[in-house]
Amino acid sequence: MAFNEEIVMYGNFLLALEEIEGCREFSPLIPEVRTNLVYARPNPGSPEDVLAVDGRITVVRGMPHAAGRLRFGASSHMARLIIEVMKRDPAYRAGVNFASDPGLALWLEGYAGEKGWTYSVIDRRKEPDEIKEREGGSMPWKVSEAIEAAGGRIPKLFYETGAVGKEPVTVLIGRDPLEVAGEVCEIARSYHASP
Repeated sequence: MAFNEEIVMYGNFLLALEEIEGCREFSPLIPEVRTNLVYARPNPGSPEDVLAVDGRITVVRGMPHAAGRLRFGASSHMARLIIEVMKRDPAYRAGVNFASDPGLALWLEGYAGEKGWTYSVIDRRKEPDEIKEREGGSMPWKVSEAIEAAGGRIPKLFYETGAVGKEPVTVLIGRDPLEVAGEVCEIARSYHASP
């Protein structure tokens, strides 16, 4: 990857992070495991090819706040997820995770419908034991399950139910971090304003 392309990646990521850090309504959607925003190089081979926030995004004085600097290799979970998604469609290079529960998941399903987005649900309790026990085995299973639940399409938005030791989360994916940040902040504001 050319040096100039990497500078553009950092620039886009910083602008996206600035948008998230300015979105107070996103704070309640930051899960216990914290949030991460990721942006992969084209044809990523490992998490070292994925830009993310070192230490994830947390809440400081009621606002979303990056715990550390941007760094390639700073994420494992979300980086592996976006790499797995890119094996199916390389256009989806960015993603963000946020908290969820059954009520929010239901609201998101309606919201996705209004937007014309593909939405799906993964039931983590159905994950086979042999996959759970294999290091890194969950991600291909999760992405395959999300696609299967969406009728064979890659979902723009998907909800992972909780399971033993697993917090329920939602994942939003997009072409770049600016798209993802704008959309997740719009979700947060719309949900906050909903009755």
